Amino acid sequence: DDVAGELAKLQDHVMPFNGQVAHRLLEQAYGRPLSVVFAYFDDTPIAAASIAQVHAARLHNGREVVVKVLRPGIKAIIHKDIQLLYLFAEIANRYWIEGRRLRPREVVAEFEKNLENELDLMQEAANATQLRRNFQHTDLLYVPEVEWDYTQSNVLVLERINGVPISDITTLTRHGVNFKHLAEIGVEIFFTQVFRDNFFHADMHPGNIFVNLTNPLRPHYIAVDFGIMGTLSQEDQHYLAANFLAFFQRDYHRVAELHVHSGWVPANTRVEEFEGAIRSVCEPIF
Repeated sequence: DDVAGELAKLQDHVMPFNGQVAHRLLEQAYGRPLSVVFAYFDDTPIAAASIAQVHAARLHNGREVVVKVLRPGIKAIIHKDIQLLYLFAEIANRYWIEGRRLRPREVVAEFEKNLENELDLMQEAANATQLRRNFQHTDLLYVPEVEWDYTQSNVLVLERINGVPISDITTLTRHGVNFKHLAEIGVEIFFTQVFRDNFFHADMHPGNIFVNLTNPLRPHYIAVDFGIMGTLSQEDQHYLAANFLAFFQRDYHRVAELHVHSGWVPANTRVEEFEGAIRSVCEPIF
């Protein structure tokens, strides 16, 4: 629990950088005084994560928004850290018996690619707009609207949303939230993103998922932070769907076979042994 607690702080409780620095970065980005861009801007951030922090603001048309701004010098810091990770990966690959199986260099490369996407807030804005379009005809998931006229590669401006973090069980319980409904639509949202749209939010930690309490008996989700999105090949979509069916039917032999056929585990994995390991994990859950 102590380790999990420390990791949770990285979601939105990282030490913020000075609000005046954010003020200056935004004026540099817009090329004009911040008072011309916003009717109101709060120098105190409402959330701070490892790559960026978020400030409340109001447009001159009266709309309440949030302004996400990249940390100063973050690209250089990340580049140095990534090089260090590649060094560790090379050492692990060379001297650790499990190194080749776990492919640490490929893991770091994947991590680097996702971080590069997160550092481009125009990319995140485009992701948010696509996800919002995908769910515009349903009340399962709300995605805040992008203010494109105010968004740049290092600044993202979104409409401000109101909700309770999904991890705040105490508040949700106090408001009489229907958790069964939340669980059911959560699964539906996931399946819809993965199988219908093949475009899914790939950073769904509690800091990015909120619950709207307008109707506690039929609550809906609100998503934020669209820097990491995922897609699957048709083959992976097929294997994932087949895996779900096999899991729910408790056909662990089929699950093991699918993992081998899809290439998700090494080709020389013994299906019978893997089947037994899967059974020992899944039966207690069922």
